[in-house]
Amino acid sequence: MLSYIVPFIFLILVVVFIHEYGHYYFAKKYGVGITDFSIGFGQEIFGWNDKSGTRWKICWIPLGGYVKFFGDRNVFSQADQEKLIQKYNEEDRKRLFVLKPLYQRVLIVFGGPLANFILALVIFFSIYTFVGKDFTPAVINEVQKDSPAMIGGLKQNDIILEIDGNKVKSIMDVSKFITMSTDDIIDFKVKRSYDELILKIKPDLVLGEDSLGNQINKRMVGIKLGAYNNEINHVKLGPAQAIYHAAHEVYYVSVSSLKYIGAMIFGKADTSQLGGPIRIAKISGQVAEFGVLAFISMMAYISISLGLVNLFPIPLLDGGHLMFYAFEKILGRPLSQKTQEGFFRIGMFLLLSLMFFTTFNDLKDLGLFN
Repeated sequence: MLSYIVPFIFLILVVVFIHEYGHYYFAKKYGVGITDFSIGFGQEIFGWNDKSGTRWKICWIPLGGYVKFFGDRNVFSQADQEKLIQKYNEEDRKRLFVLKPLYQRVLIVFGGPLANFILALVIFFSIYTFVGKDFTPAVINEVQKDSPAMIGGLKQNDIILEIDGNKVKSIMDVSKFITMSTDDIIDFKVKRSYDELILKIKPDLVLGEDSLGNQINKRMVGIKLGAYNNEINHVKLGPAQAIYHAAHEVYYVSVSSLKYIGAMIFGKADTSQLGGPIRIAKISGQVAEFGVLAFISMMAYISISLGLVNLFPIPLLDGGHLMFYAFEKILGRPLSQKTQEGFFRIGMFLLLSLMFFTTFNDLKDLGLFN
């Protein structure tokens, strides 16, 4: 149990701290007063006050965090603007988040997800620079009999160039692109002798195991891969190449994740793959056993996910605040307090529903409902 809990807590502490520090950085930059910087919710375990009066603390429930601004009624940065103007003097009003210009509030809110994307970028950049990146071409060594690959026309010794328009730069890309694809038909661009062909493959959805031994529904086409001429091409990249490939990985994971979530909403993807804290704890413990490199790679992907989820236009999340600011820009005034509170109730219902669904999937994954 400790082998799961310790890596999970460390993972959450890092990605949540980075997220909240993104808010904190821009808030300090624009002179917003900050009363609390919390990692976790609930009762405080320990903390300290800095010179500016901010309370830095760690709380018992490690499932998120918050930065509370001066004058906010709660950790969701709700405040009654008219009452604040009457309550505080002119000097204190300069520290109020809700009275800052719209562009500053947008940057403060967007700073959290931005920090998560930057963390992932730094991790990938560091790996590609100091460890290296694989560029081994993907060659089909075997096509299984009567498999989707055989039916679709893939053959032994074909070199896979693209999958659904994504360039296959490494043998490692193949399973990733197949897994993240949400279309019924996957387009394979292959090189056969001197010809380039585009073949359409309809994958099978089968119950199998991932690399960690967890039961998942996998999209399978029925091929076994090998290195071109049995040569492994793993190289350390220079700064320019490393930043390019790191940015591309962050972009690809972000776009593919959004597509997959959209496919789940419209019933085109397997919703059982959507997990919550329990599954993250389980996987983080399993990945930690493979070493530091695997663990920090997972941290990068979790950081991207946290940044993306927080940009969803759901009240209580950063994206919900950005949605309110979009209305404010269009209408020329903030939404009324009553309207915002109504949206927050809807947001709370949606988040609780999502938590219930992911927890159910997590418990089912543990075999509780089998």
